Amino acid sequence: MEDGLIEIKGVTHSYSTQSGPLPVLKDLNISVPEGGFVAVVGPSGCGKSTLTRLIAGLMKPNAGDVKLHGEVVTSPRSSVGMAFQNPVLLEWRSILRNVLLPVEIVPTKMSRSQAEDRARRLLKLVGLQGFEDKRPSELSGGMRQRASLCRALIHQPEVLILDEPFGALDAFTREDLWQIMHRLRIEEPFTGILITHDLRESIFLADEVFVMSGRPAHTQFRLTVPKTDGPRELTQLYGHEAVEMLATLRHQIEIAQGRFPGEDKKVGI
Repeated sequence: MEDGLIEIKGVTHSYSTQSGPLPVLKDLNISVPEGGFVAVVGPSGCGKSTLTRLIAGLMKPNAGDVKLHGEVVTSPRSSVGMAFQNPVLLEWRSILRNVLLPVEIVPTKMSRSQAEDRARRLLKLVGLQGFEDKRPSELSGGMRQRASLCRALIHQPEVLILDEPFGALDAFTREDLWQIMHRLRIEEPFTGILITHDLRESIFLADEVFVMSGRPAHTQFRLTVPKTDGPRELTQLYGHEAVEMLATLRHQIEIAQGRFPGEDKKVGI
């Protein structure tokens, strides 16, 4: 029996280029328990987005396995939702209709009225009640990203993949959305994987943070974020414990960038 809902074991992958294979991942190992939330950080170009495509079933690794519930992922699954840095909302559809788009494409047991009720509930949960009939251009960037999160959750996915969804937003909007993510985890339980360059974001949202090495990337370091009683507060990011975690992660990123070539790259696993 597998330990986690998501199991990435010994995953190796290369891209074909005119000059030959370009190795991206090598013997990558990550486990995510059911209901868990992990963040993946690493140097630019180390293969974080490739990892999301493999988990989503959009690609197959050259070696190793990506498993959900112990089954090898070989194609896209309706049980996986995704949100990206660019919300990609359709301007000719209202916000409500944008949120409903996945249930129009992917088979679901929900009736049309049930899906619409759920969409309205999600929009209310993220603070977009009253904006259901607006067009994307009438909303701010943060509001569009909230709608994108609702769209990713509309079909009640088991797994939510977040590929730098807050990276293009200003600091205050980003922090607001971090708090909304905690609210969504309570109200709409899911197993999550967050790809991010923001170390503060990783320790605020995740239960564990995985640092990927330089390319070809392996699992270099794993940090367990201490649990708190109740939702996390932004003020915790300024405490001694958070400062120590951020310093540890920053050092690991520097190792991954090759600034400390003599250090053991498997420390922390």
